[in-house]
Amino acid sequence: MRLFVSEGAPGCLPVLAAAGRARGRAELLISTVGPEGTRAGADCVVPFLTRPKVPVLQLDSGNYLFSTSAICRYFFLLSGWEQDDLTNQWLEWEATELQPALSAALYYLVVQGKKGEDVLGSVRRALTYIDHSLSRQNCPFLTGETESLADIVLWGALYPLLQDPAYLPEELSALHSWFQTLSTQEPCQRAAETVLKQQGVLALRPYLQKQPQPSPPEGRAVTNEPEEEELATLSEEEIAMAVTAWEKGLESLPPLRPQQNPVLPVTGERNVLITSALPYVNNVPHLGNIIGCVLSADVFARYSRLRQWNTLYLCGTDEYGTATETKAMEEGLTPQEICDKYHIIHADIYRWFNISFDTFGRTTTPQQTKITQDIFQRLLTRGFVLQDTVEQLRCEHCARFLADRFVEGVCPFCGYEEARGDQCDKCGKLINAVELKKPQCKVCRSCPVVQSTHHLFLDLPKLEKRLEEWLGRTLPGSDWTPNARFITRSWLRDGLKPRCITRDLKWGTPVPLEGFEDKVFYVWFDATIGYLSITANYTDQWERWWKNPEQVDLYQFMAKDNVPFHGIVFPCSALGAEDNYTLVSHLIATEYLNYEDGKFSKSRGVGVFGDMAQDTGIPADIWRFYLLYIRPEGQDSAFSWTDLLLKNNSELLNNLGNFINRAGMFVSKFFGGYVPEMVLTPDDQRLLAHVTLELQRYHQLLEKVRIRDALRSILTISRHGNQYIQVNEPWKRIKGSEADRQRAGTVTGLAVNIAALLSVMLQPYMPTVSATIQAQLQLPPPACSILLTNFLCTLPAGHQIGTVSPLFQKLENDQIESLRQRFGGGQAKTSPKPAVIETVTTARPQQIQALMDEVTKQGNIVRELKAQKADKNQVAAEVAKLLDLKKQLAVAEGKPPEAPKGKKKK
Repeated sequence: MRLFVSEGAPGCLPVLAAAGRARGRAELLISTVGPEGTRAGADCVVPFLTRPKVPVLQLDSGNYLFSTSAICRYFFLLSGWEQDDLTNQWLEWEATELQPALSAALYYLVVQGKKGEDVLGSVRRALTYIDHSLSRQNCPFLTGETESLADIVLWGALYPLLQDPAYLPEELSALHSWFQTLSTQEPCQRAAETVLKQQGVLALRPYLQKQPQPSPPEGRAVTNEPEEEELATLSEEEIAMAVTAWEKGLESLPPLRPQQNPVLPVTGERNVLITSALPYVNNVPHLGNIIGCVLSADVFARYSRLRQWNTLYLCGTDEYGTATETKAMEEGLTPQEICDKYHIIHADIYRWFNISFDTFGRTTTPQQTKITQDIFQRLLTRGFVLQDTVEQLRCEHCARFLADRFVEGVCPFCGYEEARGDQCDKCGKLINAVELKKPQCKVCRSCPVVQSTHHLFLDLPKLEKRLEEWLGRTLPGSDWTPNARFITRSWLRDGLKPRCITRDLKWGTPVPLEGFEDKVFYVWFDATIGYLSITANYTDQWERWWKNPEQVDLYQFMAKDNVPFHGIVFPCSALGAEDNYTLVSHLIATEYLNYEDGKFSKSRGVGVFGDMAQDTGIPADIWRFYLLYIRPEGQDSAFSWTDLLLKNNSELLNNLGNFINRAGMFVSKFFGGYVPEMVLTPDDQRLLAHVTLELQRYHQLLEKVRIRDALRSILTISRHGNQYIQVNEPWKRIKGSEADRQRAGTVTGLAVNIAALLSVMLQPYMPTVSATIQAQLQLPPPACSILLTNFLCTLPAGHQIGTVSPLFQKLENDQIESLRQRFGGGQAKTSPKPAVIETVTTARPQQIQALMDEVTKQGNIVRELKAQKADKNQVAAEVAKLLDLKKQLAVAEGKPPEAPKGKKKK
């Protein structure tokens, strides 16, 4: 093996310290390279990475590891260390919470020259958390009495800052002792000398100067173990309140709201109106469309109903415009036939994904014409409509004027070669189609010509002041996403310009004005009015929703490219119409979801589209979970088959499914299917408060429509449940004294109640899985439909549960690889070195982690069977599975399969 490190690269500190543990276990050559991971300033250490990187571990097989924690883990495994769940939790916390805070602190100190609290303030919360954790468990190290992988990784991260006593607060005595203990060990001392060269933190300056300036941590970051931070500060009053709420149980639940049909606003209640951006009828939605609009809105709608808010969730297909005309021409159908055909396809897709619309409509209705024309007439009579002659692109080959989205060319602002005729996806600037360089008709690829035509315009400059005043009232205290605020403000900053609202088409809402009988409204003028007409087709009392801003909270979900039309164009239309329309209270926009390394493309067969997902054999709830887990909330994200496998097998199978199944099985196996009596100890009461805090955080996040972050709270509670079971070992105690049996009953009863809580928290995300859990636990109906902010005992002693069975299935590598190839289209890349690609892509450490999790889970099964003195044949079968998993792990790590991890043969 060969380890490449560099002076001044902070990631090399823990790696070198961990390497000291593996000394003598394998031959290891350590090479010092340039600060950017180059040999003598020449080639990158890892030739296929786009940027040089250190540290890097080159295995004897020729494969590479270049994640700091993965390299450290590899060295620890070589030394015979057995991994555990608590270590994994610490590593996740280090990556998600400590590193962002620490990066900011080091940047302020080394690059910006700040001192004192300006530096320490960024990281104080994280340091306090470590100190409290060490103090609480009264152990010298993070996971117990002996040094672990977590200690070395965290020590290496913190050393550059804490080696200066000024940044190691004296009051954090447990942290101080822990840090000094590790810093005096020989491997750690040698690592510090190699990387910092007696220059202290200043040795990191060349490295940090090349990094982007970190954003200061805002508020409390989301982690997989956030509530641990609160444990040390829980007051006795908080614990007592949690216990009181728990003991009240089902009697705390309010009566269920009566079902309405149709759903209409109710005076004195919270009335929530939710819309998803209307998908183009002729486009089959891909995964990015689904997460950006309908799935995100569905989660919030389901959560809103759990809160007993009066909720109406609507969507429908956007059916007018050139796109439909063109699709009809391609398929030899009329536009109406195309709309009928694809509306059914859309509805079927959303039905399969379990989207809980109250109504799913369409825009080709008489109500759409009536409401659109009414808004137009009101704008016209109030002087907000202009007439002008414009130059427009016409395709002579297709014999039609081209709608903006059917022209493509080079952006006149940034040079992007695939800019649309209305907006550039790269720089975000608005474009008039005639401004495009090298324009092409997207249908036939011929070059269009410019012709003059007469059109109507919405006088946005005349409405700008009204819009500004409305935004000034709406944005403060609202939950508009940052990108929605930025896009809206950027339009206003540049000054609004008149916006054309008519097109030379036949398929659309007719313009009710003399001289314009041969034109229709531009789809982006009337598409957003589709929300109103869809509601009007749902109920003739639609105005109680759409002309009732005092009583209705309107949430609108979309991808960021739809923000201008929902945040500017429709509000201006509604404000100009002066008819007391309900305007958006909370505009929720996602960034883009990409597919692997590129974009979704139906024509090239790249990516998973809605009508294909159901043919993969993967249940809809798994798709929902993964898309919500990677929801592009703050930045673009990417769908990855490898990551889907990892999240299913680790988060769902090993974490969530493992806990819920164990909790139910203990009730069935040890207590005859009846929830046992629970006598809570002080530790149990703290756990109640612990879970309550995370439940309340889940509520806080979903109320702010932070859908992805709230999902982490569910997984966090499940992790605590697993740890609670593991620490208390009810399978052992059930065989002991009467006190032990009572303790086993308490642990089992509390665990199965946590499982019941999780089933309700899961309902917005995985409704089918949620219903399955509730059926297995026979959860009382009121508890299935209401989610309070306190953790209640919903399964009291004596409650009989149903039959418990596993919730999730493992995804296999060959299954996922087959799907990757199937949906790779023409963009699927083959490599002359497939074995290397498999093990050195950035996902490889995650694959290793997935196998490690499998080994841990199987090891627990073996230990439980041995503790129960189970049948030898059963134990032998499970041991064989464990050995096979260890062999797979060895192969994944580049070691000979016949000697995995250097363990003794059994």
